[in-house]
Amino acid sequence: MTRRYHIVTFGCQMNRADSERMAGVLEDLGWEATADENQADLILYNTCTIRDNAEQKVYSYLGRQAKRKHQNPGLTLVVAGCVAQQEGERLLRRVPELDAVMGPQYANRLGDILAQVEQGQQVVATEAIDILEDITKPRRDSRVTAWVNVIYGCNEHCTYCVVPQVRGKEQSRQPEAIKQEIIGLAEQGYKEITLLGQNIDAYGRDLGTRPDGRYRVTLTDLLYFIHEVPGIERIRFVTSHPRYFTERLIQACAALPKVCEHFHIPFQSGDNEILRRMQRGYTREKYCQIIDKIRHYLPDAAISADAIVGFPGETEAQFERTLDLVAQIGFDQLNTAAYSPRPGTPAATWDGQVPEEVKQDRLQRLNHLVAQVAAQRSQRYQGRVEEILIEGFNPKDATQGMGRTRTNRLTFVAGETQVGRLVPVQITEVRAFSLTGVPVVCLSRAGQVG
Repeated sequence: MTRRYHIVTFGCQMNRADSERMAGVLEDLGWEATADENQADLILYNTCTIRDNAEQKVYSYLGRQAKRKHQNPGLTLVVAGCVAQQEGERLLRRVPELDAVMGPQYANRLGDILAQVEQGQQVVATEAIDILEDITKPRRDSRVTAWVNVIYGCNEHCTYCVVPQVRGKEQSRQPEAIKQEIIGLAEQGYKEITLLGQNIDAYGRDLGTRPDGRYRVTLTDLLYFIHEVPGIERIRFVTSHPRYFTERLIQACAALPKVCEHFHIPFQSGDNEILRRMQRGYTREKYCQIIDKIRHYLPDAAISADAIVGFPGETEAQFERTLDLVAQIGFDQLNTAAYSPRPGTPAATWDGQVPEEVKQDRLQRLNHLVAQVAAQRSQRYQGRVEEILIEGFNPKDATQGMGRTRTNRLTFVAGETQVGRLVPVQITEVRAFSLTGVPVVCLSRAGQVG
């Protein structure tokens, strides 16, 4: 009899990549995916604890499935990811119907955990472990683009962030193993890869040093090492930390044609005192210098970032410095959030917690500015020819292909339905966060119609 599984993923790219790996484990074990959770014999929630509302949503989902399990004792319920790591056995006490609770570092050990569950055990797997080289084959959600984990964990100590507690210490994969995974993806027909890490600029810091004291391998070195893999047309990487972002890395991005002109570098606040209290390790001025260097080497590059409003003690003047930075930089996209106190983080216990209504007012004002700035940035695409990698179809119009520019702008392409193609597209409509265009005959690297 076919066993069916259903995975619900919350949160960041790391979680989406982990879900693909766990789906790959399940399919190797003979399970079959289903989009209907009510038809599933195993439901896995891959959770996020960055924001309280994401955590509460998980408990809401679990309550519904716990009731279902009383009617169907054979249903297997698993909570993976950051909430699992944070809560551990407390999750079992709150939801005793759970079969397994497993932290992010156990994603490629799901098969072993399920074997214990089938023996009648209730499993909690949250102990810190060294992550073994992953030989599982992820079940990719795309046939065109793929995540490639290059570093796990985080050694930073931002006072608002729970990630180091739930994802563990930084552990870099060996460059040879990463390259072999990318070669395998190219052989399967993938065209674009995104190198993934919670703090990707830290890649290689745990892989040893050279006689001169330099790290043996860095993210810059890795980009050069993987660049010539045949079949891969585009390379991206996320998420960058301003503390470690170097001019040498920017120069490599400008020199390597496959590396896309898009940088995601969270700044979190435009005020230096808030940055100091967040323990971010840089100043507003340092952040602006990084952006200036990017635009020196890659003038058309897109910059995206993350920002938090309402951090404990944030004054109106300090918030306005964040608004000022957004206007000054001109971000193509900005992920925004109101500060959410997380268990076990220093800032959660500080005095000066900003009232919720103030946080929501600031978030609304920031989002309004973000949309304005993004719309202004989008105007540069009007009438241009952009190279679009077709990843799928417009969910609202199946006659339009859907893909992204090299600068990561979502683009709908009229009449183009061949997934996996790199298509030169004349941009005919621009919006704050997306474009529409029509295919043209050919495109040179400089973006001119030939």
